[in-house]
Amino acid sequence: MKSTKIMLIAALAAGALLAGSSSLLAQDNSTNTPSAANARRGMRGPNLDRLATTLKLTDDQKAKVKTVLDAQTQKMTDLRADTTLSQADRRTKMQAIRDDTTTQMKAILTDDQFAQYQKMTQRGGRRGGAGGGNPPPAPATPPAGN
Repeated sequence: MKSTKIMLIAALAAGALLAGSSSLLAQDNSTNTPSAANARRGMRGPNLDRLATTLKLTDDQKAKVKTVLDAQTQKMTDLRADTTLSQADRRTKMQAIRDDTTTQMKAILTDDQFAQYQKMTQRGGRRGGAGGGNPPPAPATPPAGN
């Protein structure tokens, strides 16, 4: 009877260790590549695979675009890590990084590809972005007849 309780406790302890180690392994599957970093941060914007498919990039263009996107990701990461900047300064520098990336992409892509790229990367939507985003909803009107 006593050995049954000991075996049960040992089995439960082993199960808990096994469950804990598998969750740790699952967390360790991410790599430290820029695209993985983007996914972890929930960054918007097209990744290389999406750009390559949508814009029908050549192999030469893919290599150049990858270099530009990786540099942008690194600059943005470094900027976010700089805690000495005010939010306004950080926002201004982020926009400068985006503008620089756009300039570099224009030099790599054809005119048609660049037009598509701009559509893919336009800011706006949920956070308002450039151009003012969506207008605020109209105020609700009270029901008639009260």
